Amino acid sequence: MSSEPPGEIPERSFAIDFTNSPAGWKRFFLKRRLVPVLLNPSTNVVLFMLTALSITFVGGWRMSVALMSVLLAHEMGHYFACRRHGVSATLPFFIPAPILFSGTLGALILMRDRIPNRKALFDIGIAGPLAGFLVCLPVLAMGAREATIDTLQTSQVDSPILLGDPLLLNWTISRLHGDLPSKATIVIGPLGLAAWFGLFLTALNLIPVGQLDGGHILYSVFRDRAHWISRLAWWICVALIFLSPSWILWVVLLRVLGRRHPPTLRDEEAPGAWRKVLALAALAIFILCFIPEPIVGGWDLFLGRAHGP
Repeated sequence: MSSEPPGEIPERSFAIDFTNSPAGWKRFFLKRRLVPVLLNPSTNVVLFMLTALSITFVGGWRMSVALMSVLLAHEMGHYFACRRHGVSATLPFFIPAPILFSGTLGALILMRDRIPNRKALFDIGIAGPLAGFLVCLPVLAMGAREATIDTLQTSQVDSPILLGDPLLLNWTISRLHGDLPSKATIVIGPLGLAAWFGLFLTALNLIPVGQLDGGHILYSVFRDRAHWISRLAWWICVALIFLSPSWILWVVLLRVLGRRHPPTLRDEEAPGAWRKVLALAALAIFILCFIPEPIVGGWDLFLGRAHGP
């Protein structure tokens, strides 16, 4: 995931701007405290190690290596695309979350310059999901091989949660294990969980809203119509709350970050035909990775009700 400063922020400043606040401590904190910490590479190293330990704690070292590889590929895709187009960006900030079954909330980079044109915006937006997806494919293959098929439904008792299946995971397991019974449960191991979370994060980032990676791609291709498509995509996310409470936080986050994408410095430069073809590839990846109901029976778990047979 990458975050770009909004349109009116001066060049080479961060996206969060408290300079107009009547409270001077906010400006002091941003410029004298927060920015030096963010620019110190040791911060990135510490967060990387903490996130790796967090994932190891919840899922073991194999899950940690696999998932960190996917996350690192995703963020470095953004980073090198920024470097290629002369956009100053930080190294990735990984987010540990040992209280979650994934062990992490993902990672992000911060771009400190305005994007020069829509070609650069497209390249930066698609580079992360594409790199992360490519690294996730071998993890998915290994995870599918270690998966087992439960036809007796005992996993609903033994496992604290049931996860929704992205199309690509279902197809891969069906390819390796044959056609699955209608009521079978796919029991995944640490590599399968790493692949599941990698696909899930790829799909989340490709949602065409605001300054998500999908929002970058959307604005680069459609520009004037991007805002309306972004609004529609956000309302679809709102509707998905009826399926799972998992979408509540994401909907709120997208609303806070904003649904309108800021313009680039030379917005009149079109992305070109071959980038539009790549946009269709990004759409295909999104469809293959998207999970409408990430946690099956999520509302039952959220409300403390029993679910399952």
